Amino acid sequence: MRLTPIERAPSLLGKLMTFAYKSQLGRPITPAQVVYNRVPAAWRISLAFLRYEMYGAKLSHELRLLATTHTAMLNGCAFCQDIKRAFAIRQKLGTAKFDALAEWRTSDVFSPPERAALAFVEEATLNKKVSDATFAEARRHFDEREIAELTLSNAIENFYNLINVPLEIESDGLEAIARANSA
Repeated sequence: MRLTPIERAPSLLGKLMTFAYKSQLGRPITPAQVVYNRVPAAWRISLAFLRYEMYGAKLSHELRLLATTHTAMLNGCAFCQDIKRAFAIRQKLGTAKFDALAEWRTSDVFSPPERAALAFVEEATLNKKVSDATFAEARRHFDEREIAELTLSNAIENFYNLINVPLEIESDGLEAIARANSA
């Protein structure tokens, strides 16, 4: 890690969000301590993204988790992979699909809509654009709002990855905490 975490949030929103993350995940999250506690206005960005993910999305949470975990894998963001898998465990989604993400093209655990979503976020992440064929396949499975949500969720994940990877923020062990708490 390139910057030392700041454990005490300097703002009321930061203190509330730290409490919420600790309550939900079992510990404060390192990106908040490294970035948001240095740039308190960033807490508002995180809260806005969280509110969208919790209340504003039509796509299933499992599909968004799969797609954003794939994005995190493509970008090499260990923290984001860890937190997504922790959410999957806490929400009792299982980890079989998450374990098979590296082989999403050939694994039989993925449905055609999931494959379309994974192809879409992969091309968008790696190429910053999506081919006509990939977009047409996404359109076969999703309506326009869902495609917009998939695009937004992928952009948000890339945003988080671009914070964590350059600052070398690694896994917080959130998956292990979730496993221990679900046992």
